[in-house]
Amino acid sequence: MNQQELDGVIERLETKIAFQEDTIEQLNLALQDQQNQLETLQHQFKLIRAKLFEGDGSAAVAPQEQETPPPHY
Repeated sequence: MNQQELDGVIERLETKIAFQEDTIEQLNLALQDQQNQLETLQHQFKLIRAKLFEGDGSAAVAPQEQETPPPHY
């Protein structure tokens, strides 16, 4: 392999590395965004769960058989 061929190989490898670094950075940003969304959803879930099971730990919503039927029945 002569110097010109080696230079071409090195240039192609450097190009691949640059694209890979960019891809890794994009994936890292996407992962950070998903982690933030997950933390937000977990917090919202805790709030909803706490509201549902207020007080003595039983569900704040009555079982379906205890619910009054809607007026159109």
